[in-house]
Amino acid sequence: MNDILDEKKRLRREFKARGAALTADYRLEADRAIREALLGSEAWRKAKSVFLYVSVGVEPDTRELLEAALKEGRRIYVPLCCPDRTMAAVRIESTAELSPGTLGIPEPPEENERAAPGDLDLAVVPCVTATREGARLGHGAGYYDRFLRLHACPSVCLCYGRMLADGLPTDKHDVRMDCIITEDGHSKTGYR
Repeated sequence: MNDILDEKKRLRREFKARGAALTADYRLEADRAIREALLGSEAWRKAKSVFLYVSVGVEPDTRELLEAALKEGRRIYVPLCCPDRTMAAVRIESTAELSPGTLGIPEPPEENERAAPGDLDLAVVPCVTATREGARLGHGAGYYDRFLRLHACPSVCLCYGRMLADGLPTDKHDVRMDCIITEDGHSKTGYR
């Protein structure tokens, strides 16, 4: 078990360094292509209620996705980290509602409506790295794995193509993604 944890820590360091080296031009163009791939996907077209992460650092940018989803009239929920190390899906009607929260990540007001299990049609999640087969390496706190086990809806992970891994160590608690979207398009993993 410790070997897997150690390897995950090593990979996080490696891929975070790789992400920091991505140029602004690459990220801008990749963000556009990832956004278009998601907005054109069948999963997005079918989803009326979407859980969408708020990007920070070198994650694929979701600001324009949030704005597009709100303009399309979808019910948009974003993460709120709770003191018990769980995450709630909290509805927003404007990105102006977001303010710095846990770890400096923009979060919604606690009093907003929360999604119950079964309420979400799609979850769009971040990663440090992922594989085309659906393995995902997050930041290590387990928030998304716990959340996705509770909210069993289709999951899409956004990842820069240059941040993809050939393989990743996984534990039984790691939730595989149904689809990985990069600037080169998407790959359905066949997981669900």
